[in-house]
Amino acid sequence: MGREMMGAVVKSSASAGADWKEVPVPKIGPEDILIQIKATSICGTDLHIYQWDEWASQRIRVHQIMGHETAGEVVEVGRGVAAVKVGDYVSVETHITCGSCYPCRVGRAEVCSNVKIVGVDTDGSFAAYLRVPARCAWKNDRTLPPEIATLQEPLGNAVDTVLAEDVSGKTLMILGAGPVGLLAIGVAHASGAATIFATDLSDYRLGLAEKMGATHGFNPRRDRVVEAILDLTHGDGVDAVIEVSGCPDALAQGFKVLSPGGRLSLLGLSHGPVRIDLNNEVVLKGARIYGITGRKIFTTWYKSSRLLTSGLLDLSPLLTHRLPVTEFRAAMELMQKGECGKIVLLPAA
Repeated sequence: MGREMMGAVVKSSASAGADWKEVPVPKIGPEDILIQIKATSICGTDLHIYQWDEWASQRIRVHQIMGHETAGEVVEVGRGVAAVKVGDYVSVETHITCGSCYPCRVGRAEVCSNVKIVGVDTDGSFAAYLRVPARCAWKNDRTLPPEIATLQEPLGNAVDTVLAEDVSGKTLMILGAGPVGLLAIGVAHASGAATIFATDLSDYRLGLAEKMGATHGFNPRRDRVVEAILDLTHGDGVDAVIEVSGCPDALAQGFKVLSPGGRLSLLGLSHGPVRIDLNNEVVLKGARIYGITGRKIFTTWYKSSRLLTSGLLDLSPLLTHRLPVTEFRAAMELMQKGECGKIVLLPAA
């Protein structure tokens, strides 16, 4: 095929950082496809791996290629692949599920007991080419630019978190205006939420939250968040809390402003156990809590794609940086400082 080596962002050692290296182009198996990357975006998971925090040190294999959010063109298919063709424009469902465990067999593949995740358990997309099982391919609408198509993977998480229940005409509090929080704000706005409160420690990101449809933005370092929201809702509180920050203090604020009979959707991961007053904040309040681990395969992809192709959801305000993949260190620094929305890495020249 004339392609033997490629550049890639490799987690070279069990320490902070990563390296740009020349590595072999992946060889595909009979059920695999090879994708030439047109755009790949950075997830918070990638930042954890780059920083080499406690989670990453226990989960990630050294010498692995990073990245998982992607869009590209299929350039090779395995001999057993029929549903995907060379030339197809695809993104990737990053959960590689087993298909045989109990959750898979009863329609809950997103919580597969034996799941492997692209860029976490297998080589990822911060490279020229990516190998994945053909069953993980999502065929994109040709009208979606690659830098938008690559955002569908995290968008799916936001869709499931926000739309665990109907939000039309409802009042929401979204805890955390990082990239997934901004996506959640966009989904809520596109789905008819009446009022959207957003919180974040970064005024830069609160500005992006407003562009994505937030009605009010609060910085907990400066604002009395609970008092302000209760005042603006005339003491009623909010119908739903969307937690994407992973911050226990933020979650505590969410419980305080949740209306009796309201619901919480939890996507953010904390660094350790979180204390919750189950008696007063859940049971006696009649609260419903949803734990969201990822997209429903592939139901959520249809929702996400239709939100984008219909024009109901515009992701361009949160796409703040486009950088060559070779500038991944600068991109990670922007993320660490919170001075970005979503960063897309484009193929090296």
